[in-house]
Amino acid sequence: QVQLVESGGGLVQPGGSLRLSCAASGIIFSPTAMGWYRQAPGKQRELVATITSGGSTSYADSVKGRFTISRDNAKNTVYLQMNSLKPEDTAVYYCNRFPKVFDSWGQGTQVTVSP
Repeated sequence: QVQLVESGGGLVQPGGSLRLSCAASGIIFSPTAMGWYRQAPGKQRELVATITSGGSTSYADSVKGRFTISRDNAKNTVYLQMNSLKPEDTAVYYCNRFPKVFDSWGQGTQVTVSP
């Protein structure tokens, strides 16, 4: 059974930083491409960043240059380092497989960027 557990969110001022973590279990992690997704209130879930099994990364234009995705296959964990945060980054952040997501999503972690 797939389990994805996100953590590391919180309240931060504009310009601040957060590091999100996602621990995965029930999957063969190392060959699996992963992504970070986010959903803001009243909006559809969107893809933020992806990382392949080989470590190649891609980013949404809105976060390029500010966010960095990484993974630790020994820990079955994917990370999202978020710098220079903006109020428009406020959302619940989730991880999942990319491009074909698992049916089961984690609970997500709330990121709120506010003065």
